[in-house]
Parts: sequence; C-alpha cells; structure tokens
Amino acid sequence: MSDVLQGEVGAVQVETVRQDSTRPLAIGAVLVALFLASLQLAALVWKFPGPGPSIWNDLFGRPKSSSLPWAALILATVGLTRVRRLQALATAAVLDGVGVALRVWSDTALTVGNGPSLVLLGLGVYAIHRHRVGAPDSLRALRGVALGALLLLATKAGDAWLHITMVTRPRVLDEYAHAADQALGNPSWVMGSILERLGPIPDGVLHWIYIQLPVAAIVVALYQLRGVASGAAWPRHFLFRTFLLIGLVGPIFYLLFPVVGPVFAFEGWPHPGAATGSPSEFTFDSSVPRNCMPSLHTAWALSIFIHSRRGPWWLRTGGTLWLLGTLAATLGFGYHYGVDLVAGAVLCLTLESILRDPERGWDRARITLVAYGSAAMAALLLSYRYLAAEFASQPLVFGPLVLGILVAMACGFYATFFADPTRVTDRIRSVPSR
Repeated sequence: MSDVLQGEVGAVQVETVRQDSTRPLAIGAVLVALFLASLQLAALVWKFPGPGPSIWNDLFGRPKSSSLPWAALILATVGLTRVRRLQALATAAVLDGVGVALRVWSDTALTVGNGPSLVLLGLGVYAIHRHRVGAPDSLRALRGVALGALLLLATKAGDAWLHITMVTRPRVLDEYAHAADQALGNPSWVMGSILERLGPIPDGVLHWIYIQLPVAAIVVALYQLRGVASGAAWPRHFLFRTFLLIGLVGPIFYLLFPVVGPVFAFEGWPHPGAATGSPSEFTFDSSVPRNCMPSLHTAWALSIFIHSRRGPWWLRTGGTLWLLGTLAATLGFGYHYGVDLVAGAVLCLTLESILRDPERGWDRARITLVAYGSAAMAALLLSYRYLAAEFASQPLVFGPLVLGILVAMACGFYATFFADPTRVTDRIRSVPSR
C-alpha cells in the first residue's frame, strides 16, 4: 500500500515539475532566436530588410502594422491578473499617444504600434524577473508573454521568407495554376468582376477582413484562454498552435510551387482572355512574393472557423463570416486562384488533424486522416503542375475530382472530431485523476 502511495506522490511531483518547468519556453526562445538570426543572415546576403530592422521599427520607428502589435499585447496579457492587464494596456495607450504627439510635432506620418511593442518587451522582462524570484503564477504570465511575442515575431519571419521566395524563384507557375483553375470555373475572374460592379463599400469591407485576419484569431484565442488568468489550466490545444503550424509548414510550398497570383501575372485581370495556349513557366518581376500556393489566408481563416464551432453563437457567427469574407477577398482581389484555396483548406484540415484533441492519442482515425490529407496535398500540387492542360480541356472531369478530394477530407475531419464529441469527453473522464 505504501509503495502505491509513494508511486502516486511521485507521479504528482513529476507532473507538477513538468507543468511548472520553464524548459520548453527556454528551448522555444532559443529556436526562435536562431531562426530569426538565420533569416537576418539571408537578408544580408540577398540585400533585403530582415526581421531585425522590422523589430527595431516596431519598438522605436514606424511599425509595419498598427494593429498587430496591439493584438500581440492583448494576447500576451492572458496570463496576467485583471489589474496588471489594465495597467499594461493603459501604459501602451499612453506611449502610443506620446508617439502620435511626437509625430505631429515633427510633421511625420501618423501611426501607432510602438506603445504595445514596448510594453510587450517590458512584460517579458518583468515576467522573467518574477519567475526568478519565485513569484506565484509567474509561469502563467511567462506563457502569455511568449504567445504574444511569438505572434509578432512570426510575422517578421514571414516577411523575410517572402523576400526569399522572390530572390530564389525567378520563374513562376501561374499559367499552370490558371489552366487548372478553369476546371473550377475561373472563380478568381468571376469574383473579381462581381467586386468591380459592387463598388467601393464591399471592396473596403473585404480588404479590412483580409488584412485584419490576426485580429479575428486573437478574439477566438482569447475566448479559448479566458480562464487562464483566474487559475484554470492551459488548454492542451487552442487556435494559436494551429496558426503557428500553418505558418511553419505552408511557406515551404511557396518554393515548391511559386505563384504570384492572377492580378499580378495576367494583364487586364479580371476580364476574359488572360491566358492562351499551353501553360509554361515564365520569368516574373522579383518584387512580388511567390506566396499563393497554397492559400494560407484560407488555411488560417478555416482554422478560425473550426475553433469557433464550440463557442457561443456570436463566436460561431463571427468565425463563419470571417471565413466567407476571406474566401471572397482572396479571389475577388486576384490574390489567389481557386485551386490555391482548395490546397489551403486541405493543408489546414491535415495540420489541425495532427493537433486536435491530443487526449485521444494517435488512433486509427487520426492516422488515416493525416495520411489522406498528406497524400491529397501531394496529388493536388502534382496534378496542377503536370495535368493543367487536361484540367482546362476536361473541366467536368477534373473540377468535381478536385472538389471531391476536399469534400472527402472535410467529411473525414468532421466524422473524426465533431460527429461524436462525447467520445473524447468520455475518454478524458475515464483517465484517473492524480
């Protein structure tokens, strides 16, 4: 009996150490620093602005985005008490106000974003100090700050990667993507023509939805992490983990299938007659990123939709509207082809299948879904490249086939993770508590 009790106590101690350890955060910080340093080195070699100058501008110069630093700071405060959170946000607002006043006085372009970036840096120093002196709940604050910082730094890495696609992939495959897109009815050309007729208001709304995608993600993530500051355990899976994995895996395909998008590749878009003859590679301007295949905006918007499904009605409604608005924007502005969106959706569902409901483990359903999604991505990209002419000449065959691949993935995902939610719940309840 005593051996059993000692075993239980030891298990509790091991679990406590694991939960309270900062080792994963430290390892993650080192890996992020090394990755950013490698991108900065690439920037020096290829002579483009790297993440270093962008980080400096967020702190002391002109931030590239005025809203993203605020979104990162808000996410960083999920582990703070309400008083500390209000103090951090108020300090950031005051600093931004001072920055605006200085810009007015010096007659420079008005913007905001330095305040939340400076406060985010200060919170990191404060959380590390609190943890070093053994303050209670300091690890919770550290995790929140790490999330906010990672969101901001991921955008810096993404910008640098886009420059790398421009200098390493001078030739693009847009004619192949456009030919394959004819099997889907050229949705980018259709949506672009519709937006032209609707006027400036829908255009402005869709532009805002497209640009502010991280803000929608923050809303969903804050809902999922709403109980952390009050002592609730961090969820083992939430939206930000999917966002990060999409951002790590997706850009690899930019080098494998470089595409700039119809609005750049075809003169006169979105009107008919953009491309004729057999598809081929062609050299394109090195100032445009090759960031179309797959559509990561579609992947991220779909992940927002998925993670909003188990929230209240307003969150589900917002997730649905943001997904529809993002799809309309990516096509209507000529940033993507329809085949890009299909690949982005398959990528999202595959990566979400890897991460979702970790309590269930790697059972047969998860393994099958991930294997199918991986095979589907490979099949889609290879067919877009090597069967593009057949796509264009036989749309009634290849169009339903491409959509069928996505529908099959979506149905499998729903059946695995949503059709019977009590399956995972019962499994969780059956695990002995420690």
